Amino acid sequence: MRHRFTSLGVVFAVALASLCLAGPRLSAQQLSVDESNQPFKPFRIIADIYYVGTNDVACYIIKTRAGLILLDTGFEEAAPIVRANIAALGFKLNDIKIILSGHAHFDHVGGHADMKQATGAQVYASAGDAVVLESGGTRSFHPLKPFKAVKVDHVVTDGAAVRLGDLTMIAHLTPGHTEGNTTWTTVVAENGKQYNVVFVGSMSINPGVHLVDFAPWPEIAEVYARSFQLLKGLPCDVFLGPHASFFGLQDKVQKMNGNAKSNPFVDPEGLHDYIARFEKLYRDQLQQERQRKSSSAHPFRKQEPVNSILE
Repeated sequence: MRHRFTSLGVVFAVALASLCLAGPRLSAQQLSVDESNQPFKPFRIIADIYYVGTNDVACYIIKTRAGLILLDTGFEEAAPIVRANIAALGFKLNDIKIILSGHAHFDHVGGHADMKQATGAQVYASAGDAVVLESGGTRSFHPLKPFKAVKVDHVVTDGAAVRLGDLTMIAHLTPGHTEGNTTWTTVVAENGKQYNVVFVGSMSINPGVHLVDFAPWPEIAEVYARSFQLLKGLPCDVFLGPHASFFGLQDKVQKMNGNAKSNPFVDPEGLHDYIARFEKLYRDQLQQERQRKSSSAHPFRKQEPVNSILE
């Protein structure tokens, strides 16, 4: 989600192919707004959960008996795509009652202000991200591109339940990527079976963020470690995330359209794989930074491998 965008001259087909193949490290921090903001056909994922985002940046509609919940709004520039996708599924904007977010970066909440104005929905967010949302992205430990500020109506705490009609969304605070990065879970039923759904928060480390002696957030390494541990304890049948590459959106849609015998989005191992990949990136960066610090402090001492103590 870095705001130093790549050239718009990059051919979109190449970017999309890279998105599908490069794995979890490729997100909007490597793609430009234009490359990440391409139309994507909306569809029902499972039960009353629908995808209404772009080719790269995920947005979800969760239907309840009392109206709709919208999780993430994408870029401000994504508004025409997201609104068209919502309408294509037969939903109305004024049926959106609650707007949630995974984390307060411009590519996921840039459309919050306009969507709130268009729908009259209530905005819910964690305390850490509420500050970022209400400042338009400027009051953050690592500010990226600013966005339109939006008033947060309800602040959620770890384990808080957000209810609308017959559905409950549970907030799990997994800070690190942002101060209030939030993983949301719910339980849905389809064909007589219940499914645990996890909308995982982003666990990547943005360029320019350090884990050792990082003045803007000295405890960030320990914060990340606790967030990984929390995620490992979540039951998961359906794994979803803020970027298409995080949960294999394109591949799963192709399988779904190919008359798969089972729903490809039922992916219990997906969350485990996601955690393992990002935790390895975290541990590798932590070890490298500790080694550099040790080398700087003792330039003539032979270096031994540094093992992470954050288990």
